[in-house]
Parts: sequence; structure tokens; C-alpha cells
Amino acid sequence: MAKEVNSDYWDKDRVKAEEPKEYNTLNVGPTHPATHGVFQNVMLMDGEYIVSTEQTIGYIHRAFEKIAERRPFYQITPLTDRLNYCSAPLNNMGWHMTVEKLLGIETPKRVDYLRIVIMELARIADHVICNSVIGVDSGALTGFTYMFQDREFIYEIYEEICGSRLTTNMGRIGGFERNFSPKAWEKIKYFLEFFPAKLKEFETLLMRNRIFMDRTINVGAFPLDRALAYGFTGPNLRACGLDYDVRVMNPYCSYEEFEFTIPVGQNGDTYDRFMVRQAEMKQSLSIIQQALDKLDALEDKETYYACDPRFVLPPKEKVYNNMEALIWHFKIVMGETDIPVGEVYHCIEGANGELGFYLISDGGRTASRLHFRRPGFIYYQAYPEMVQGTMLSDAILTMSSMNVIAGELDA
Repeated sequence: MAKEVNSDYWDKDRVKAEEPKEYNTLNVGPTHPATHGVFQNVMLMDGEYIVSTEQTIGYIHRAFEKIAERRPFYQITPLTDRLNYCSAPLNNMGWHMTVEKLLGIETPKRVDYLRIVIMELARIADHVICNSVIGVDSGALTGFTYMFQDREFIYEIYEEICGSRLTTNMGRIGGFERNFSPKAWEKIKYFLEFFPAKLKEFETLLMRNRIFMDRTINVGAFPLDRALAYGFTGPNLRACGLDYDVRVMNPYCSYEEFEFTIPVGQNGDTYDRFMVRQAEMKQSLSIIQQALDKLDALEDKETYYACDPRFVLPPKEKVYNNMEALIWHFKIVMGETDIPVGEVYHCIEGANGELGFYLISDGGRTASRLHFRRPGFIYYQAYPEMVQGTMLSDAILTMSSMNVIAGELDA
């Protein structure tokens, strides 16, 4: 005989007002693959919805700033590689320009244009990773596998220029270690030929895809006033509707000579962040082409470093064959040149926001104080507010679209 069911049990109004709500705690990270880095979020869940979340960073803390304060300026470049390792050359160039600002070194136009080529390639590589990962986290793996080949080609360009791929240690204070080889120029020009079509194919795959749109539109939306309050910069800020770009607002490296637009969004959601980065890659391609045209117009085809023997390392062929060059090389490497006393801050438009270096020198061999302004560390603080009340699956997409890099959280 069937057991009689108490109809009152199924009455939705039966729940007493004084009965406490029961929540679950979910630990996302620090080694969860969806976090794309070694950091942790302890989430208080109401079913599939996030009530609150608390971040924990520091799992890969390396004390870069304190290590850098005990090293000569030339030995700090490899440390900057490990901040945003998805676009390491941008970190390198930003650090070199900071030191040049302190030392009063003026770089030739050819050095500026060479740096712009490398920095924009790094920006494209970073955006390729971020946007293809957004596709993966929404269930579209195909775009990631397609774009992986294009990112690989950029790494091949790095390798041809400096011998390294991911952490590049590219460039030197005052310019570059060596001139670009003919093969490097061939690769750069070929990249400009084939990549626009590949970028268009990737965009077509996702931009009007109904599943992708449903997963990203109005997901992780953030109003402009809150973004400014948290110190957002880069694509995350521009997706909220503000056209702030360091390359335009505070030009460096001859960026004032280039023509490009600043893409902006409206809602500050995951879809806008995706589309802003897509548009920025197209602008980067235009900037690289302009840089190549300017390089071709220069009479000087050989200069790749500033002429300041007090601080700029001479080329190795001169060190091997010229006594004066060997002496200057020794003095610079051993820290026997007088570093000016000063306090400088220099920032560049990194791939994920304003990357700045605050340097204080007391005239010694090393920096007295040094601080890295890592954009990821700044905007990641807003993550709990961005995901509160959203579903867990949306929280993962929001994190991907913010381009949170673990190396920047734990400097």
C-alpha cells in the first residue's frame, strides 16, 4: 500500500521566516584549471549563485620588487618578464624607458619604431590568448586551437630577434642588443599578410554566435563609475565606455606620430571586453604597418641603440675588438658609472592596462626603492563585486575576460 503524502510538505509557503538559509562554500583554486593561474577564490554559494567570494593570492609570491632593489638596472629586465608573461616584451620596454627617463637617455627614432613593432606584436599575442580563452570557457575550443598557431608565429619572431620565446629579456637600456635580422623582417611582414584573415575568421566564429552571445552579453557587466573607482585601465576600462589609452594621453616612444583609434564598449560586460580586444588587434596591425613604413623612410638602416657610452652597453663585436668599448662595458656591468639621484614614474599601455614603474634612486648602484604598477593586481580587486549574484559558470567567464595574470598578482 502506497504511503500517504503530506500535501503541506510541498507547500512553497510552508518555509518559516525564522528558518536560516543554508549556504555552501566552494573552493575554486588555487590549482583549479578554470582560474588560469595559481590563485584562489573561496565562494559562498546559494545553489548555483554566488553570494560572496573572497580572494587569496600569494601562492607564487616572488618578492620581485625587493629582489630588483638589490640588482643593477640591467639585471632587472628578466624579472619584468615574469609579470605578465603573456606579453613579456611590453614589460621589458616599459622598464627600459623608465631607466632611460632617470638617466636622461634619448633614443633614436629608429629605436622607437623598432620598439613599437615589438610592443604591438606583444599586444596582439596577449589579446589572442585572452580572447581565445574566453571562447574556451564558453564551450568553443575550436577558436583557441586555430589562434594557437598565430601566437606561435609571434613567438617565432621573438626567437629570431633575441633567441627567446616566452620570457624574452628583449632589448636593452637605450635600445636593443642587436639589429633585427633579414629573416626577422621577413617573418614580421608575412605576419601582417596572413594574420588579418585569420583574425577575421576567429571573429566570425564567435562574434554573432548565439551560444557565445548568450554566455557573454550582460555577464560580468561593470559600470564606468565603479571601474574608475577601482582604478581600471586598459581594455577593461575601455569596455566600460571610456577611451583612456596611455599611448594617446601620455605618448611615449614616438606614438604621437601614429594614427589609430581607441575602441570602446558600452556595457563593460564580457562581450564588450572581447570585442574591444578584437578591435585593438586590428589597430595594432595598422600601427605595425605604419612603423614599417616609417622605418623604410629613414636614411639610417643600422642604428639600434642610443649613443650614450656612460649607460648603454656597446655592441659585442666592439667589446671583442676595441679596448675603449671593453672598458665601458666593464664599468657599466660592474656598476661603476654614477647613477643620477632622482625619482621617476613611467607608464606604458600594457596589453591588459597601464603598466607603470616607480623608481627612486639615491645615486647608488641599485634602485633605492622600486614599485611595479601591475594592472592585473589593480583590477582583480573588483572581482568579488563583479561576480556577486551571478552564476558560477558566469564567474569563470568574467575572470577570463578580465585577463587576470597570476604573475602580476604576486610580484
